[in-house]
Amino acid sequence: MSGKGKTVLVTGGAGYIGSHCIVELLEAEYEVITIDNLTNSRSGALGRVKDITGKDVIFYQCDLLDAVAVDALFAKHKIDYVIHFAAMKAVGESMQFPLIYYKNNVIGTINLVETMKKYGVSQMVFSSSCTVYGDPEHLPITESHPTGNVTNVYGRTKYLIEEMLKDLVRADPDSWNIISLRYFNPVGAHPSGHMGEDPTKPFTNLMPYIALVGIGKKEKLTIFGNDYNTKDGTGVRDYIHVMDLASGHVSALARLDSEHLKYK
Repeated sequence: MSGKGKTVLVTGGAGYIGSHCIVELLEAEYEVITIDNLTNSRSGALGRVKDITGKDVIFYQCDLLDAVAVDALFAKHKIDYVIHFAAMKAVGESMQFPLIYYKNNVIGTINLVETMKKYGVSQMVFSSSCTVYGDPEHLPITESHPTGNVTNVYGRTKYLIEEMLKDLVRADPDSWNIISLRYFNPVGAHPSGHMGEDPTKPFTNLMPYIALVGIGKKEKLTIFGNDYNTKDGTGVRDYIHVMDLASGHVSALARLDSEHLKYK
């Protein structure tokens, strides 16, 4: 599907997943506007987007908690779709600072959808998380697996947002058209090598550590945990390549454009 003539607002577009998604959107001929408060990202990622695509992205350094600024953006631009990545995302940190996570993730999303409703923008792809499944009742996990038995604050914010979006659709089923994508651990980089994961804070995810060992900035890779219910006692994780994830978001937009799903 060509996005020619259509404009997508990407929240959190300077982040790891957001910036790779913007590349795919631009290559599918969408116009892209992005906002990011740069808490977990660097604006330089958007410069790399231009290096790869040769196309400009309209960027606003803006926080979704600033409802006035969000309203001004919608008033200035005709937006057809929203892809909502913006969120605080560190599981451990969320347990230490729960109010910050609820405020940023949940209230920020409320501000966003209130503004969307005001300006008649009803099509959204929401960046949810596998954390909404909690401790799995069975493996492998499928989309029909029960949700809500969440074990951390970050996951609870994603679960609450999903439930809120479902309630929006129930209240106004003829207007809203929303897809939530629950994904696991994104890894990898753009095939050009010009863009990839670029953490701004101390991290615990595995792949950046592997990269540091690979380029000689870290002596060895330490694998933690030896009592998991696995063959050798070490942890098992599910990964998805970031470019597959990015193209999945573009496919989700195409699905919204072709069918009124209400909430999926």
